Amino acid sequence: MIVFRGLLSTAPLIDESGALRVRTRPTVFFAFARCLVTVRARDSQLVPAMHARLLALPQSGTRQPASPEELMLRLLNAMVDRYLDQRQPLADRLERLQRQLLDPRRPFRDWPTLLDARSELRRLELLCEEQLGALERWREQRLERDPTDETAGTEPGLPPLSESAQVRANDVVEHIHRVVKHAKGLEHSIETAVQLHFSSTAHRTNEIMRTLTTITAIFMPLSLITGIFGMNFEFIPGLHSRGGFWIAMAAMVVIAIALLVYFRARRYLNDPSSMRRPSRGSAAARRQRPP
Repeated sequence: MIVFRGLLSTAPLIDESGALRVRTRPTVFFAFARCLVTVRARDSQLVPAMHARLLALPQSGTRQPASPEELMLRLLNAMVDRYLDQRQPLADRLERLQRQLLDPRRPFRDWPTLLDARSELRRLELLCEEQLGALERWREQRLERDPTDETAGTEPGLPPLSESAQVRANDVVEHIHRVVKHAKGLEHSIETAVQLHFSSTAHRTNEIMRTLTTITAIFMPLSLITGIFGMNFEFIPGLHSRGGFWIAMAAMVVIAIALLVYFRARRYLNDPSSMRRPSRGSAAARRQRPP
């Protein structure tokens, strides 16, 4: 007996609202020497589709399954292929979420959808690992089982697992590994996008703080001059002079320009990424310079 969980035939991984939902239901397989018994939902379309496909095999010249176990492996392969068919729409949906997350023009607010998608990918990964373990245990039991042993859990007298059945079992295992690898890759891409989002947010915050710090540093000496000449003393140099106001304004403008020139010379106003990026002309000149 082997229990396998397959996707709902009428339910894609991406629902109408755009959320990721992994909805599955179990199918139980009982493999005997001459027949295969399945316990499944009434509206399951997998077995009827396989039945119609087997009826069409003699006309197409394709070989029919030689044993119930090989038929079971074909059904399992069809169930796993339904996971593989959802890879492209799933990747497209998560790519759209990542583009929205990294869009600097508008803040990202759809965090529940992103976190739910990550949880569903983790669920899909664990589900495939469980199914992989079940299939591996069944294969090991069949390869190690003595056909004359009547104490085994399956019907006595089962023939040894054929080479074609072993190849098909390996194919199912390889398909499950592909689903697990794809789920892990999408989960890693989501985590990377979230890290890039917070790094970009921190970078924009640093840019804002640097601008505000520069403005504050420029206006500090100007505020000092304004505070000094705003003191309520009767005798202040230049207080009763007709050109005192313009002299003070000129001094403040000169100080502001001098600070701007100083900050630009020290590259306090430049983007740190542009400071580390060499220009094309300098790079070309270094390449043309003889050793």
